[in-house]
Amino acid sequence: MQSVTIVATVLNEVGDIERLVTSLLAQEPPANEVIVVDGGSTDGTWERLVALQARDERLAPIRDESCNLKNSPGPIARGRNVAIRAAKSDVIACADAGCRYAPDWLGNLVAPLLSGKAEYALGGSCVDAEICTVWDVAAAPFFGIRLAADAPIKSCTARSMAFTRSFWEKIGGFPEHVLLGEDTLFDLEARKQTTPAFISKAKALYAPQFTLQTAIEKMGRYAACDGQARVRWSRLVRNAERCIVELAALALLPWSVIPLLAVLVFELWVAFRFDWKDLVRYGLGAITARFIFSLALPWIVTTNHIRGLFSTKPLINPQNEIATVEKGSTRI
Repeated sequence: MQSVTIVATVLNEVGDIERLVTSLLAQEPPANEVIVVDGGSTDGTWERLVALQARDERLAPIRDESCNLKNSPGPIARGRNVAIRAAKSDVIACADAGCRYAPDWLGNLVAPLLSGKAEYALGGSCVDAEICTVWDVAAAPFFGIRLAADAPIKSCTARSMAFTRSFWEKIGGFPEHVLLGEDTLFDLEARKQTTPAFISKAKALYAPQFTLQTAIEKMGRYAACDGQARVRWSRLVRNAERCIVELAALALLPWSVIPLLAVLVFELWVAFRFDWKDLVRYGLGAITARFIFSLALPWIVTTNHIRGLFSTKPLINPQNEIATVEKGSTRI
């Protein structure tokens, strides 16, 4: 296998960092190096990275405190770019905190790049069934997450993405002016240049440990970032239309229940059209939670996208709220 570098960026991920790194170092065939950029963690993440590096020299931690919201409007994108610039390989695979990876993930993901059949590949993500919550399952398709490891994918996520260095340079790297959605913006530019290779058997195993509140908050941050970045207008329109139709159906109740029944039928289709065959195995609780989150989704997306359109204040990630850093960079 040709030289391949895996890159990831983290901030205050002490609870997940060992699971992530261990799975990346266990890839078969192995990566030549695994570069993890820490944006200035204060919870022990950096110390865990140093300890893990002592066990396996392929791990190359970089502490770069410019990759933090205090010092950059797009710390995640900046962290990815810092890692890629430091990489020694011409083929780059992106991974993410909060995930773990099956041993054949890397080989499957980069195969079309190494064979010269593609310069950009997407693997997607699926729910980590071993540790997921009911709200992970409920919110999954609305975050582009599948419930089955072999489900086809057409969306992008930097949780499982690979490209050649020359392609990354041609795109101009990950955009560092947004907090979230940097992979979406990268993908929009990438698809102007090429058609991605979609690899269904290269999914990141992801378990964000959502509650209803945290799922709503994260979807709201994504939508607000879309508004600030002036992207995904069609998504805003679709969700705004759902809000308007729901209000109209409620307004017409004194005269007829039929519009509301039609809306409920449509909302059932929206909630379950992606993966109902896989969802049923998680039980009635997950099915109910899916419908609740799907009903809330248009209101979350519409209000937060509009908020982002009119807001210049930087958004905050929970990880950034507990980090106190100064600029600097260290590589071990």
